[in-house]
Amino acid sequence: MIKYSLSCENAHQFEGWFSTSADFDSQVKSGFLTCPTCHSASISKTLMSPSVSTARKKEAKREMVMDMARQEAIAKIKQVIAEIKSNAEDVGEKFPEEARKIHYGEADARGIIGQASLVEVKELLEEGIDIAPLPVLPEDAN
Repeated sequence: MIKYSLSCENAHQFEGWFSTSADFDSQVKSGFLTCPTCHSASISKTLMSPSVSTARKKEAKREMVMDMARQEAIAKIKQVIAEIKSNAEDVGEKFPEEARKIHYGEADARGIIGQASLVEVKELLEEGIDIAPLPVLPEDAN
């Protein structure tokens, strides 16, 4: 598609979109193209400034897209964390003990969250107990 700045014989300015330059010429010749203000069929192209994409504009657009993607990702992470927390029991520092009880059938199976040291996490994993950390977002994450 080609966008032209147009003007009629009465100096009214407007824009038009055409599939080709020949399409514009054909519409003017047939009288199909008229001014939206005064309906004059005497239409001509006017000078247009080209839309130049500079490196600065491209970088700004890329940054905007990346920021939007970051915000969407953070929102999804927050949603998942909230869902996990709403469907799990917070057992605090008793997490390793409760995870073992559930794994070995000494307690009812249920979702739990809590705290564990790196040593405790390693021991749980070595015992074959499936655990995963919840993501921690920075304070300034929107």
